[in-house]
Amino acid sequence: MAIMITDECINCGACEPECPNNAIYEGGAQWRWADGTALKEVQVDGGATVSGTAPQTPISDEYYYIVSDKCTECVGFHEEPQCAAVCPVDCCVDDPDYREAQEALLKKKEWLHAEA
Repeated sequence: MAIMITDECINCGACEPECPNNAIYEGGAQWRWADGTALKEVQVDGGATVSGTAPQTPISDEYYYIVSDKCTECVGFHEEPQCAAVCPVDCCVDDPDYREAQEALLKKKEWLHAEA
């Protein structure tokens, strides 16, 4: 599964630099597939291909957010999700809408960083 940031976030920013996939963004900030990854382009739902550097719509305007499709729960990098480890208010939690097995998270890591 991926990690999500709840609305209890105090916008301290401690989590953002800890993410090895650059999946965490400040509220209101546009995100990009290529940020912190090797992705040059991505095929999205519906079959369209988007440039990895194309700005994407922010998921939250109010507080930090995690792009679930880039989150690997730090699998292959660390023993535990680093965002949750450093969060002072414990608002980085499992996202019940994105359940992924350990093997799927490793494959996602390989895809994000062109290791396959």
